[in-house]
Amino acid sequence: MARSWAPETAQRDQEEGSGNLADVVRRALRPPLRDRRFWTVQVVVVFLAGLHLLVDVHSPGDTGAFPGGIPVALLIVPVGYAALRYGLTGSAATAAWASLLWLPDLLLPVDQGHAPSDLVNLALVDGVALFFGQRIEAERRAHARVERATLGRLAAEAGYRQLFEANRAPILVLDAGGVVSAANPAGAALFGSRAIGTPATELVDAGPLAALHGQVFTLDDGHDYRVAVAELPEGGDAAEQLVFEDVTKERSETRRAARQRALMVAAEEEQRRRLARELHDEPLQLLLHLARRFETLGESTGVPPAVASSLEDARVRALEAATRLRNLARDLRPPALDQLGLVPALSSFLAEAEDDSGLLVDLEVSGETHRLHPDVELGAFRIVQEAVRNAIRHAGAREVHVGLAFDPGIVRLSVMDDGVGFVVDDADGSAQRSGLDGSAEHLGLVGMAERASLLGGQLDVHSVPGRGTDVLARLPGEPGSSPAREA
Repeated sequence: MARSWAPETAQRDQEEGSGNLADVVRRALRPPLRDRRFWTVQVVVVFLAGLHLLVDVHSPGDTGAFPGGIPVALLIVPVGYAALRYGLTGSAATAAWASLLWLPDLLLPVDQGHAPSDLVNLALVDGVALFFGQRIEAERRAHARVERATLGRLAAEAGYRQLFEANRAPILVLDAGGVVSAANPAGAALFGSRAIGTPATELVDAGPLAALHGQVFTLDDGHDYRVAVAELPEGGDAAEQLVFEDVTKERSETRRAARQRALMVAAEEEQRRRLARELHDEPLQLLLHLARRFETLGESTGVPPAVASSLEDARVRALEAATRLRNLARDLRPPALDQLGLVPALSSFLAEAEDDSGLLVDLEVSGETHRLHPDVELGAFRIVQEAVRNAIRHAGAREVHVGLAFDPGIVRLSVMDDGVGFVVDDADGSAQRSGLDGSAEHLGLVGMAERASLLGGQLDVHSVPGRGTDVLARLPGEPGSSPAREA
């Protein structure tokens, strides 16, 4: 609301602030002619001028009843009144009118008038009129500015108060000590009468007031609120205000989406486990049985050498197929992960990856190792597995370094390769390698980030084209702790 009058105020102040001669003349030429009291002042000036002229004409020299004539300084009275009443406009016009009326007296012969002294006195009167008129005018402008500023502030406060009272979001106003000094109706309904006079940190059961901004709390009404802390302008008792934005629906949707993603991941892992068990229990056993039958037949008496050679070749192929099925089942669900834990499972996986790809892969473990929650161990294994496979399939890397650090309450994972690198899009986490199809890799990065988020952790990817890629993850690392699945 204050903005509507601010430009007009600035323009008016600029116009009123000019104190040059042209401004004085302009104001003097625009006296308050409609004010009867102004004309009364002018009549007094006419009376003084006429009386002074009459005395000088009828009492010449220094021999009359008034040796010095009627004092010109008497004009200070009407000029001062005009300055006090009308400012520069009235004083300048009155002084100009007095100087004009004094001209006949100044034209009198030397033996009848006091022209030199009258000129000096008139100059003093005119100077006093301009000086005091300008000062009074300046004081009036300053007073008017203060009044306009006060009115603007009151209007802004009234507008703020209206918004404050009508806002559907709970709002608390705090003093300099962080104690609630006021609450809008929504805030009073949420916190009740206990709000006024209570520190805000006690109402939301939180730490320092500075750390409240952006935090989400579940309050007594069962709703989730995100707190926004705003500093109020100086000059009043209130220092800050807290605005509580109801994000219950948003949080519910987020939790629902997180639960759905968690169920999808769990269903995927269950499907992997089932497939791994079925591959191990039926097709793998059948292939091993078939290899043994080929071996038995090949060693039977009377089998032609050509047939025996074919049976041996079939036995080798059956064993190769069995090995591939065993590797596939192990990739679907590594048995070492459930039986021995994360470190042995990673060591086994990395050794096989090194043998199969020819990469130089090493594992560095720091901290006091311990078993984690099964979901955390599985998520950490999948993140490392996907990152290493990306390095093998897409990066063209020669070396891969895997780090696993057990810190208090946190487990840190790092997978660093010396491959071709890629450009990471910070907006959505997508990636494209130079000259390669990045769609599969994009899905891999999304999957790794999704797993870390569902476990209550965080995943960061840093990569520069030509300088390799670093995949860093932080996961909850308490022994046997249950991962956080809510956003």
